[in-house]
Amino acid sequence: MSRSLGIPVKLMHEATGHIVSVELKSGELYRGTMVECEDNWNCQLENITFTAKDGKVSQLEHIFIRGSRVRFMIIPDMLKNAPMFKRLDARIKGKSTSLGVGRGRAVAMRAKASFSLLCRQHATAGRGGPGPAGRGVVPPVRSEYASEPEQMYESDVNLG
Repeated sequence: MSRSLGIPVKLMHEATGHIVSVELKSGELYRGTMVECEDNWNCQLENITFTAKDGKVSQLEHIFIRGSRVRFMIIPDMLKNAPMFKRLDARIKGKSTSLGVGRGRAVAMRAKASFSLLCRQHATAGRGGPGPAGRGVVPPVRSEYASEPEQMYESDVNLG
């Protein structure tokens, strides 16, 4: 099963090897060098300064933090220049230099057009496919002009 990671998780992976601050839901604060992190925000820190809820500060050598206990994480400002964001910018601007298969605007427009055509072809059908329309469908409006045959004028015919 393939799934893509969100930007915060990718950014957290980029912070490996840098000094980060992690605040837990309990109010405890850990500041140290990130050794490793996982997609579920589990992380290992070393050379930590631990600040308890009451403000008491102590030093720890190594710690593992469960991701579900993390309230937020502060990472270095220098990561705003990470290569990940350059690839993301290029993808947004349409000059994709990133890996993977992209869809061009023309392909996307053709796909959208064929989808809307498909929807229009089955517009009168209910969920079961062809047949009478289901509940909630408005019947066609009859007008006094609907019974008159259409007249064709010479100007409507292209003789060229």
